[in-house]
Amino acid sequence: MKVLIAVDGSPASLDAAALAGRLIDPAADEVAIYFSPAELSRRMPWGPQLVEGATAALFAEACARLPAGMARQPEAIVSIKPAAVGILESASGWKADMIVVGARGAGSLERLLLGSVSRAVVHGAHLPVLVARTVPAAALKVLVCHHPASGPAVADALRRLHWREGTTGQTIAVAESLLAAPLPPWLEQRVRDPETAAIARAWEVEHESEVAGITAKAAAFAATLPAALQGGAPIVVEGNPGDRINARVKADGVDLVVVGRTPADRLSRWLLGSTSEAVLSASPASVLLVPVEKAAD
Repeated sequence: MKVLIAVDGSPASLDAAALAGRLIDPAADEVAIYFSPAELSRRMPWGPQLVEGATAALFAEACARLPAGMARQPEAIVSIKPAAVGILESASGWKADMIVVGARGAGSLERLLLGSVSRAVVHGAHLPVLVARTVPAAALKVLVCHHPASGPAVADALRRLHWREGTTGQTIAVAESLLAAPLPPWLEQRVRDPETAAIARAWEVEHESEVAGITAKAAAFAATLPAALQGGAPIVVEGNPGDRINARVKADGVDLVVVGRTPADRLSRWLLGSTSEAVLSASPASVLLVPVEKAAD
């Protein structure tokens, strides 16, 4: 596997390199460190010689975050283009299998609307993007989000990563349709009426059937994941997917959440929030977003 790690000298970008180091196989994988001297020049108004030295030091610092004894020495990729454009073009030219960037955390409304570099990379990439927030001191705890549309792509991406001993993982699926919700209070209060009681019972049966179906699909999906990520029965919750996934991440102390991302989201959906966007924006954990190819009509 080929992994491109974008760094700019910030702690967040170096954390991204460290997290990527947890997921690569040092004996087989290739790594490229992307950086921009123009970005360093903007931050540090020094002469070209000092910028060149700082660039070399940044590359060395990023490499130090990777596992010792890499079979293939990391490659340096330098670009003078704007950050997101340079990252995406370099990933394409180098034929990367995954991009790794650091997250800067939640910003202002302006950042949400205009997009940070990491967000621009996520929306512009056609390959998995790991947005790193933290580097856990202990083994990784992973939460994998299941949806039938993204399941195969997510499973394939996870099988290509290297999961160290001690990694634990579990699958989560969300029942979000109207019938996959408990009996609403207004209907529950009227169950004494025979006709309404029949409607209530049909609702409950449909609810039980839908949840059972989601559980079965999630279990089948979990069985396709690497062994380290198959811990325990799938978690099935009900409600808004983004909210419920983020709540579980916080409650369980998850380090990495994996979610599929559908292509060509409309602007309205991007602004209002798809599941992947909600997880990326609000999750305290690092997020691996896996693009899902649109099915042919």
